[in-house]
Amino acid sequence: MIIVMKPSASKREADDILAQISGAGLKPLYMPGTERVVLGALGDERTLYGLHLENNPAVERITPVLSSYKLVSREAHPKNSVFPIGPVSVGGSDLAIIAGPCAVENPEQMATVAAGLRKLGIRILRGGAFKPRTSPYSFQGLGLEGLKILKAVSVENDMACITEVVEVADVETVIPYVDALQVGARNMQNFRLLTILGKAGKPVLLKRGMSATVEDLLLAAEYIVSEGNPQVILCERGLRTFETAYRNTLDLNAIPFLKLHSHLPVMVDPSHGTGIRELVSPMSRAAVACGADGLIVEVHPSPKTALSDGAQSLDLEQFARFLEELKPFAVAAGKTLK
Repeated sequence: MIIVMKPSASKREADDILAQISGAGLKPLYMPGTERVVLGALGDERTLYGLHLENNPAVERITPVLSSYKLVSREAHPKNSVFPIGPVSVGGSDLAIIAGPCAVENPEQMATVAAGLRKLGIRILRGGAFKPRTSPYSFQGLGLEGLKILKAVSVENDMACITEVVEVADVETVIPYVDALQVGARNMQNFRLLTILGKAGKPVLLKRGMSATVEDLLLAAEYIVSEGNPQVILCERGLRTFETAYRNTLDLNAIPFLKLHSHLPVMVDPSHGTGIRELVSPMSRAAVACGADGLIVEVHPSPKTALSDGAQSLDLEQFARFLEELKPFAVAAGKTLK
C-alpha cells in the first residue's frame, strides 16, 4: 500500500505513521519526494486497513499497489529515478554510455582501451574480472588481479568502473574496486545474490535473463530495492529465440514497456543483444529512439585477439564512428551523451 502524505505533513507525523506500520508487523518504507512524502507498507493489506490511517489528518490518500512488483512500479514512485555512477547521472537527461572489453585480460589491454575511451568522452569503464562462461574451457577471467587492473586504469583515466559479480562469495571482494555492480543474465534470478546486493549500497546494473519475461526482470529488481538499495538499472540484453542468424533477439518492446511501468532507468546491451558488431550501431540508435537511458557496449583494442566476445566487440576507431552516428538520435531524444 502507498500512503500519500499531505504537502503540509511534517517529518514527525510521517515517523508516527511509520512506527504504526512497523508495530503492526508490516515493513515500512519512507520515500520523500520534492513536493510531498510518500510512505509505503509491505505485507498483509488487511492489517494495514485495520490501522485506519485514512483518518489521520496528515494523510491525503491511501492507494493499493496492484502490480506484483511494488517498489519498482510507477504506482509507488511516479517520477523517474535518477542516480549517479561516478560523474554520470543515470535515468535523467544524460545518455549514459558504459564501454570497455567483455573481460579484463592484462594491464596493457585495459590501459589502451581506457585511455582511448576517455579521449572520446566516455566516463564509465566496464571489464569483467569473473566470467561465467557456457564452456568450462573458455577464459574465466583473472579474478582479483583483474579487479585491481580495472580499478587502476579507471583511476588513472578519471573514470568510474563497473564489473560483473557472479556469486555471493565475491560481493565483499568486488565492492571496494568498483563504482557499480553488474548482474549478468545467468544470475538474474539468483535471489540470494540479489538480496545481498540490496545491502551493498552501490548501483546495480541488472541484466534480463535470456529466457526471462519483463515481469521476471521487474521482480528481480524488487528483491534488490526491497533490501534498501533503490539504485537499480534494468538492462535489456536480448532473448534466446528460434532465430539463429544472430546471437540473441534484442527485445526493443521492453524499453518503452519498462519505462511505462517502472521508475527505474533502462539501459540496453546491443553487443549481447545481437552478437554481431555490424548490428551494434543500428540497434543502439533504435534503442535510444525507444527511450533507453543508456547503453553498455563492448569495446576492445583488438577484437580479433579478444579472449571473450570478440565477434561483437568494436575497436576504438569503430566506437568513435558509433558515437558520431548516435549523437543525432541522442539529441532527438533530449539526451546528452555522457
